[in-house]
Amino acid sequence: MTPRLDGKVALITGTGGGLGRAAAEYFAQAGAHVIGCDLKADGNRETVDLIRASGGKITTMEPVNLGDPIQAQKWVDDAAAIEGRIDIVYNNAGATRAGGIETLSLDDWNFGMRNEVDLVFTVTQRAWPHLKKRGGVVIIIGSIAATHSPSEPYPAHNTGKGAVIALSRSLAVEGAAHNIRSVCISPGIVETPVTAPGLAIAARRERFLSRNLVNRIGLPEDVAAAALFLASDYASYITGINLVVDGGYTAS
Repeated sequence: MTPRLDGKVALITGTGGGLGRAAAEYFAQAGAHVIGCDLKADGNRETVDLIRASGGKITTMEPVNLGDPIQAQKWVDDAAAIEGRIDIVYNNAGATRAGGIETLSLDDWNFGMRNEVDLVFTVTQRAWPHLKKRGGVVIIIGSIAATHSPSEPYPAHNTGKGAVIALSRSLAVEGAAHNIRSVCISPGIVETPVTAPGLAIAARRERFLSRNLVNRIGLPEDVAAAALFLASDYASYITGINLVVDGGYTAS
């Protein structure tokens, strides 16, 4: 049996590539009308072409800077107007800046909080009244970096992902009365257009592989498959969790 999302409207942020594109493809194949957005206009149009070529239904808006609350709110409002409903909110988009505690500027710290925490809050808050009408699902992409910080100095990223895991649990409690489920997915190392250059360095790739119990690097489809299950009625008894999808990295 395959999870289905027939007739559902799924808002997915960051559909221009990587995890967001994979989620858009899986959700559309399962029958959802995907409404996506991204700053990357070309990438978003490629996603549209891929999904429509396979018979899926998708609408995208680009470029949209979700770090700007006005743009984020407008995107949700415009998305809700297309079908008159929102059933799933998939908070995938995010951005951060590297730097250790002694070198990270306050501007860079604020950039990370704005683009990994604030945008999730803004999108979800704007969609909440629509979810309350029929019930629905909020999915937030976290990271194992929230609990197992890698060797690179990314305090803004690690903190931001810890925050959205906590936010997801809070939404689960608040949403229960309205039949809204909220779940978080924390991937381990996944090969995307963003991570591919670093993973092309043999020593770096081997360092991650040496900790994985599953002997490969993760794929965006690994995360998308988990998200599809959690968004579907097969997961109707699941809320408030942080599902780790990391090939066993944190277990080792």
